[in-house]
Amino acid sequence: MQHNSSQFKFARQLSAGIRTAGDVAKSRMWQKGVLFLTLGVFVKVFFQTGALLAFLAVLAVYLLTGGWRFAYVVARTFQRDARALKALLMVNLKVRSHTRNNMTIAKLFQAQAKKHPEKPCFLFEDQTWTYGQVEEHTNRVANFFYEAGYRKGDTVALFMENRPDFVCFWLGLSKIGVVSALINFNLRLKPLAHCINAADAKALIFGGEMSEAVKDILPELPAHMRLFCSGRMASNDLMPTHLDQFLDRASTYPPPSTQQTFRDKLFYIYTSGTTGLPKAAVVTHTRFFYMSYGINDVFRIKPSDIVYDILPLYHTAGGILGIGQVIQCGATVAMRPKFSASQFWKDCVKYNCTVAQYIGEICRYLLAQPFRPEEQQHRVRLMFGNGVKPQIWRQFQERFGVSVIGEFYGATEGNCSVVNFENKVGAVGFTTRIAPFLYPVTLVKVDPETGNPVRDSSGMCVHAQPGELGELVGKIVKGNPMREFDGYVNKGATQKKILHDVFKRGDVAFMTGDVLLMDELGYLYFHDRTGDTFRWRGENVSTSEVEAIISNNVGLRDAVVYGVEVPGSEGCAGMAAIADEDNSLDLVSLTSALQRSLPSYARPVFLRLMKEVDTTGTFKLKKTDLRKESFDPGKVKDRLFYFSPTSGKYEPITASVYLDICNGKVRI
Repeated sequence: MQHNSSQFKFARQLSAGIRTAGDVAKSRMWQKGVLFLTLGVFVKVFFQTGALLAFLAVLAVYLLTGGWRFAYVVARTFQRDARALKALLMVNLKVRSHTRNNMTIAKLFQAQAKKHPEKPCFLFEDQTWTYGQVEEHTNRVANFFYEAGYRKGDTVALFMENRPDFVCFWLGLSKIGVVSALINFNLRLKPLAHCINAADAKALIFGGEMSEAVKDILPELPAHMRLFCSGRMASNDLMPTHLDQFLDRASTYPPPSTQQTFRDKLFYIYTSGTTGLPKAAVVTHTRFFYMSYGINDVFRIKPSDIVYDILPLYHTAGGILGIGQVIQCGATVAMRPKFSASQFWKDCVKYNCTVAQYIGEICRYLLAQPFRPEEQQHRVRLMFGNGVKPQIWRQFQERFGVSVIGEFYGATEGNCSVVNFENKVGAVGFTTRIAPFLYPVTLVKVDPETGNPVRDSSGMCVHAQPGELGELVGKIVKGNPMREFDGYVNKGATQKKILHDVFKRGDVAFMTGDVLLMDELGYLYFHDRTGDTFRWRGENVSTSEVEAIISNNVGLRDAVVYGVEVPGSEGCAGMAAIADEDNSLDLVSLTSALQRSLPSYARPVFLRLMKEVDTTGTFKLKKTDLRKESFDPGKVKDRLFYFSPTSGKYEPITASVYLDICNGKVRI
């Protein structure tokens, strides 16, 4: 694990000159040690000289033992923590109320539709979908699939690009208790077939634009699986049921009542986690509600807002946090099939957007664009998302006139989301230092080589103090829907994310797999991911999956995949070290195989061709040294290549090319 990342440096700089929390912890130990002494002093002085002098005596003891640092933290963070506590209390009250009343996300949307049926709900290209139209369309979906025999507990996979129909399908299916599996539209071949099969889907609804991808995996799908197509197909080699004509004739009345609870499954979102192929994370009605409510409350999104949601609807950020605003307050959401840097501000002006979403790469892409008049004509006051680099944070705000950048951190399946609603540059969120028991999210020290938690002599995990790196974990509390871990469809994968005996015997916590740093005030800064996953282009990439595909296409040679930092880029770019003892590797063939089998963000940007790949005593492939050496030809004597978007092939990395990549002159 490298400690010289830009975000780590930035976080250390922020806390420079401030006494570390290690000192604060020692001070608190002192405070506990003198607690009884202080109390005795208080009583004695009270009876001898009166209450005022007693108070002054207690205050003096408190300050002399280091308590002034805690007082400083309280003074700096009380208002912030109070605002967060209010949001936490409100969402708890609402979750309890909705649980008692057996509410669902569909019922909450129906309430919004009844309130303002003619109000725009979705804006897409030149279409406007009102709340009333969306409610009617979801009823059509529910009635059609109910009549087709689908019932509560069944799973149907959705595979299409962003558009209002995507939301209408999962929302309509949820009305009859059918769980949707939201499939990444970038997937192809084995990963695509795996995601559909892993959810045990009885049917697949795909957009016509995805017909070629579906045709390629048809032999891998169960024979009994039914195929439904929405929109015009790009391939005529499939024989699905064409939904559009049937939905036009379906009833718009509410579907037959299905007994559901607020804690039932709503849909599955796929996450790569730390190892293997994508895993289906369970999203309940409760989880959808409190995740989207948190964004709504802390960023104060209003019914009059128009949210520009250009993130994939199969992911949490776009599909829950963005779409969830129509559920929470009746806002309007504008969307497009895929992100376009050149059209971003034009769309914001076209749809009159006041709020927009981002991932860090989007911010960098927008800054790299030439000036356009629309970037100064929009009305966007807030952009929320995750991954913007601290080095471009202020630059982005100043150029585009966005008042608030709202960072957040959280895992789809996790129980420890944090939010930065104060424009605190570089922070992904915060946790309270005043009363940490109110929100049991913390950092535990991890071994930089293995990524495993460090334990003390009693076998308990060790708290990472401010200024120290640690993995973010969230305490699991059974019976509390906001503290539970819903996990994955695969129970084995669920157990791997649970940490036992954290700070006392028998307690459990969810492991995020991410290493963060906390400063004295409780602000959190992202550092890196543990395990075999790196993040690139806003997506988590499983190294074992990429390694398997490379190995299968290069004669089962050893292949190691890892993430490396590239100056000026968010996340880590993929790099593959491949054994090529006799210099016979066919790069053209490998490139073709990677393009067929992997989405663009998962394909290695850099290649290192080695005589042999080192392994450990247990035959695990070593990665730590490879990460450190990265793609620098000054450190690496093996042959190095980078994928050139211009030529569409891997080209050699020379000293001059390396400098051009680092300076941003060569795009990757």
